[in-house]
Amino acid sequence: MFNPQDYFFMRQALLEAEKARFISDPNPRVGCVIVKNHQVIGAGFTQAAGSHHAEVMAIHDAKQRGHDTTGATAYVTLEPCCHFGKTPPCVDALVAAGIAKVLVGATDPNPFVMGQGIEKLKSHNLEVRVGLLAKESIALNPGFMKRMQTGMPWVRLKIASSQDGITALSNGQSQWITGEQARLDGHRWRAQASVLLTGIGTVLADDPQLNVRGLAVTRQPLKAIIDSKLEISPAAKILATGNAIIFCATHDTEKMSRLFAVHPHLKIIPVPNASGKVDLAAALKYLADQFHANEVHVESGFKLNGSLLREGCVDEILHYQAPILLGPGIGLANLNTIHALTDASRWQVLDRVNLASDQRTRLVRLIPD
Repeated sequence: MFNPQDYFFMRQALLEAEKARFISDPNPRVGCVIVKNHQVIGAGFTQAAGSHHAEVMAIHDAKQRGHDTTGATAYVTLEPCCHFGKTPPCVDALVAAGIAKVLVGATDPNPFVMGQGIEKLKSHNLEVRVGLLAKESIALNPGFMKRMQTGMPWVRLKIASSQDGITALSNGQSQWITGEQARLDGHRWRAQASVLLTGIGTVLADDPQLNVRGLAVTRQPLKAIIDSKLEISPAAKILATGNAIIFCATHDTEKMSRLFAVHPHLKIIPVPNASGKVDLAAALKYLADQFHANEVHVESGFKLNGSLLREGCVDEILHYQAPILLGPGIGLANLNTIHALTDASRWQVLDRVNLASDQRTRLVRLIPD
């Protein structure tokens, strides 16, 4: 169905999609190349929300380079959209450009698309083939795919520890267990997220800014804090930039008023569970529904890590390990005691990367048969 040339050009489209990693949210990361006479005449990737999608960027690129797109082939990593959102349908742009054939990586699970883009292209007599390097396209967009299919975001839990699994000393000291390269890599993962989430324990202990630093980025992710009792101080650094939301389990109007007095645009959302804590699943659902959050990047402590893991909220673990031993201290997560190895939570290793003397391991949850 696909020849070596098709694979070559779709890989070029995937490289274009990579360029959208830090900018396209909440839209998916999509790349497109337009090929004519066995040469790429135009290339593009999805821009910031409200701006052009990959197909339109590639068509514009071809025209700016003086190429005629009539009869050309478009390689697109994700099914072209066929509906009006903040931009016109990409299907219409491909048809208007005279594209003759479209090779698609993966179908778009968005209910407004979901095969309709492909059918619309076919109705205009374009040749369409689907499934070329689909796995790679899907892997670029785990959050978008999950949100469209389940209504929930992809949750990535970042942990930095010693070789013996200690994330902080008994006195709470944790900066810095890992080195500079590992920390910069962590900021790259922050930069691609929709939301950066932490807990009140981390805020009180470290007073973090929880923003992207060391990278040239055009947007800062939303910050979310899990704070059951609204213990956060109005002076907390995490609230300074204004793009923050607090999930709590209380309706304490006095505490809310104190925070609103300093941060009038702050969002405080009570989502209590039956135990008087924050309903974590409800908080994540709120982020997906109200902010179109695709990926939630978590940097928290022992307690919240454990709660998220116990409640099955975590899809991926980003584990940085330094080549040191710390002895007694605070572990990775507050997990339940199990009495048989068969009850262990199972994860699959996606990759391992060396970052100077540290190592980063990415794991995804294995779904039981």
